[in-house]
Amino acid sequence: MDTQNHTQVKITTADPSALGLFGLAMVTLVASSQKLGLTEGLSLIVPWAFFLGGLAQLIAAFLDSKHNNIFGTTAFGAFGLFWFGVGTTWLIQLGAFGETLAENADAKQLGVAFIGYLIFSIFMTIGAMETHKVLFFIFVFIDLLFIGLSLSSFNIMHEATHMLAAISELCIALLSFYGSAAVVLNTHFGHILLPVGKPFAIFKK
Repeated sequence: MDTQNHTQVKITTADPSALGLFGLAMVTLVASSQKLGLTEGLSLIVPWAFFLGGLAQLIAAFLDSKHNNIFGTTAFGAFGLFWFGVGTTWLIQLGAFGETLAENADAKQLGVAFIGYLIFSIFMTIGAMETHKVLFFIFVFIDLLFIGLSLSSFNIMHEATHMLAAISELCIALLSFYGSAAVVLNTHFGHILLPVGKPFAIFKK
């Protein structure tokens, strides 16, 4: 009888959340500068939407799937695709795909998409309560961002809701920079240099 020996190889991958959060931080920082009136136009936000908001978060989602982390995979994957969608929307509005698409663009359809992402972010906020407090508050401000974007897309109290979106987006950027730094530095030094807060421990048994 032949004896077969089986060897299991475990491939270790680094925590990708630092990359994902950095991508989110960069794109929301640049996008918020336009909403706050500090910069003008959308043309130079597009590259950051595709490469940092989109590609960086999709890479993080793929690597998180190797950790069997359904929350991180879903969050980074969904928001990475969001920024590809938004970036493409901006290109359509700017006429990059021709006048016909630009002339037939209805901002209310984008508002409907924002409502869909608001629904998504609300239940992800509940999930974030069992991660850490920095990530939870990032999701709280994402909720506020989508509330502001949804309402402003339908011209409901446009100035106020647009400003809500702008301030929320800036807060997302600042918290995401902190969260990314915490993952890198805490892991690199092997101890808590930047605290992120314990989970709320409400829903887990």
